[in-house]
Amino acid sequence: MYIIIVGAGDIGRPLIDIATRAGNEVVVIERDSQKADAVASEYDCLVLNADATTKETLADAGAGRADAIISTTDQDATNVMVCLLAKEFDIPGIMSVVHNPEHMNLFRQIEVNTIENPQQLIAGYLYRAVARPAIVDYMRIGEDAEVFEITVTEDAPIAGKTLTEVGEENLLSEDVLIVAIERESEDKPLTPRGKTRINANDLLTVYSATGADPELTDIFGHYEDRAV
Repeated sequence: MYIIIVGAGDIGRPLIDIATRAGNEVVVIERDSQKADAVASEYDCLVLNADATTKETLADAGAGRADAIISTTDQDATNVMVCLLAKEFDIPGIMSVVHNPEHMNLFRQIEVNTIENPQQLIAGYLYRAVARPAIVDYMRIGEDAEVFEITVTEDAPIAGKTLTEVGEENLLSEDVLIVAIERESEDKPLTPRGKTRINANDLLTVYSATGADPELTDIFGHYEDRAV
């Protein structure tokens, strides 16, 4: 892919590393000359020490043939302007970091893919790692829903039961779905069906419309989550 990355700061720099190592053709736009020089000396990519909020700079970066542009600066106003200009070049993939949650709706109005303040995401992830240690990984969807991974313990109420039995006993609400099962004896994740039996030590991928509250993690045998 041909990718334009705007900003070479705390977010942009790791992104440049990932994108170049993956073999993409990468162009970086960075206003700070020291950051621009550092990227140019370390990575195999074109670096423009310029202002990305001008159409001329994006044209010089090859926006007319870019597959994607990702704006990672620490200023939402800059990121919005970059995205608006990118639309004039009909770049298929336009993504931006959004630092202030109050600005999220603005980015949605111009139909830009976004990721909220990364520092806030990390803080939330760290808190959940302490508050709910049973959850291996999770992703929030909207305000309340979550997709998370959790391991079934030996004494879990769900252990040893088929999904049909789980439903008959009302162990899980209708808002909870077991999406996938990873089992040591299987080479690839299982797609659960009604007759699929949940075993102890299975790693489940679970969707919950109301999030992973303690009442839910109890079903998988993780009663300690109530302690926090």
